[in-house]
Amino acid sequence: MDRHIKEKFLESWEKYFPRQELPLAWYYTNEKKDLEPAPQSDGWRCLICDLGMVRGGKSLMFSADTIGCPGGQWAAGFIQEMGENFEYFLSCGIPGRMEGLRYKKTPELVTGQYANISPFTAPGKFLVFKRWDRLDESDAPQVVVFFANPDTISGLYTLAGFDDCSPDSVIAPFGAGCGTIIHTPYQELVSGSDRAILGMFDISARPCVPRDRLTFAVTRSRFERMLANMDDSFLITESWAKVRARL
Repeated sequence: MDRHIKEKFLESWEKYFPRQELPLAWYYTNEKKDLEPAPQSDGWRCLICDLGMVRGGKSLMFSADTIGCPGGQWAAGFIQEMGENFEYFLSCGIPGRMEGLRYKKTPELVTGQYANISPFTAPGKFLVFKRWDRLDESDAPQVVVFFANPDTISGLYTLAGFDDCSPDSVIAPFGAGCGTIIHTPYQELVSGSDRAILGMFDISARPCVPRDRLTFAVTRSRFERMLANMDDSFLITESWAKVRARL
C-alpha cells in the first residue's frame, strides 16, 4: 500500500469527515499472512458480524473454511453454487421443511433475480480485511468499504459522482450484506465499471451493524479518484460545512 495515499486519506478524512469511522479495505491473496484467521464456525455465522472486529481495529483473514454462511462463501467466490432450495429459502419457504425469509414474493422471482448475477471464483485462497489505518506496505487493497451514517453517505455519494456524468455512478443492487461489499464491488473491479455500491439493506445482516449504518463500497481506482478530488469538491463549501458541523 502506498504510504502517501494512506496518509493523505487519513488527513483528508479527518478534515472533511471528522470523527467518522474509518473504512475497511480488502484484497485476495494466496500468501498466508501473519494475521489472525477469522473465527472458525461450528454453525451458521454471519461475515458481517465478524467484520465488527475489523471495524474495531483487528485485521482478519478469511478463507472458505472460516466463513460460516454459504451465502458469504458464495459472495466471496469460495463456492459458485447456491445451496439447495435457495430460491425457497429467500422467498416463501417450504411448509414443514424450511422457513422462508420472504425477501422475494415467489421462488421464481429469486431464480430470475440471480439469473442476472454471475458467480466468480476467488482469485486467491485468502480474503484479507483490514481497517484503513492498519494497512501496511505489503497490502494491496482492491476494494474500500465504508460503514457510515446518512450524512457521511451523502458526502461519499456526491463525491463519487463529482467527476462522472453517468446516471448510475452509484448503484444499490439487491443482495446480501456481504454481497454488496464483496461480490458486487469485485464485479465492478474486473469489469472496469468502477461504480460505487450502496448496501447493507440485508435484513438478516442488519443486527450486526449499528442502526444508523449503511455501507458504501468502491474499487481502489474509484477510491483514489475520490481522494484526489476532495480538495476541489463541494467538501470545501459552506454547504458541506453545515453538514460537517453535526458529524
